Amino acid sequence: MIILKSKREIEYIREAGRITADALVLMRQLAKPGVTTAELDLRCEEYIRSRGAFPSCKGYYGYPATICASVNEEVVHGIPGRRKLRDGDIISVDLVVNKDGYHGDSTVTIPVGRVKPAVLQLLKVTEECLYKGIQQAVAGNHIGDIGHAVQSYAESFGYGVVRDYVGHGIGTDMHEEPEVPNYGTADHGELLENGMVLAIEPMINMGTEKVRQLKNGWTVVTQDKQWAAHFEHTIAITENGPEILTLPS
Repeated sequence: MIILKSKREIEYIREAGRITADALVLMRQLAKPGVTTAELDLRCEEYIRSRGAFPSCKGYYGYPATICASVNEEVVHGIPGRRKLRDGDIISVDLVVNKDGYHGDSTVTIPVGRVKPAVLQLLKVTEECLYKGIQQAVAGNHIGDIGHAVQSYAESFGYGVVRDYVGHGIGTDMHEEPEVPNYGTADHGELLENGMVLAIEPMINMGTEKVRQLKNGWTVVTQDKQWAAHFEHTIAITENGPEILTLPS
């Protein structure tokens, strides 16, 4: 069941989203060569709790950390640990914050040091895919319009669009209906209505769209080991169009 949010509920989600965005600004500042993904995770959790909120992912179905830290060919759900970032890496930091019972969800892919131009293009295009999807999140459109916008743009660059993991509704639960695929057919799928709050999150690969899960039960990597990028915002569909709820203070 799709749960439409009141204006008051949207403001609660916006507050959680603001903390999420501010924490990701911190992650951009700290993601340097030599820093471990565990250090990023610790600093992020400390920051979130200092804002009177807590990390939604920690303990979720046993997930052990605050952030998902996915490096290079890792697409999503990378577990922070001893791995040190190296010059030329990219790291996708996926973060969900719970503030007063409402969740804000956002992801950025961060270049570490001097990154190859082809990889920087992947990041640029993936972020552009996110905003092209957001532009379609208006009342009267369909879920398929969002996915079609993302897919058609990414594939025009020869990139693979991940099928196995998708965006979602969000509110008092971290994952709510509807699913929001990053692929699809225009004018198909659930009708979009004012009051819907969605996490739109393109996951785009330099090569094949096919992925596999590692033995740790969480980390998802590209099958061909080419690199991947991931960007995400939580948005509300309103009478004034889509509003991004995961913007920094």
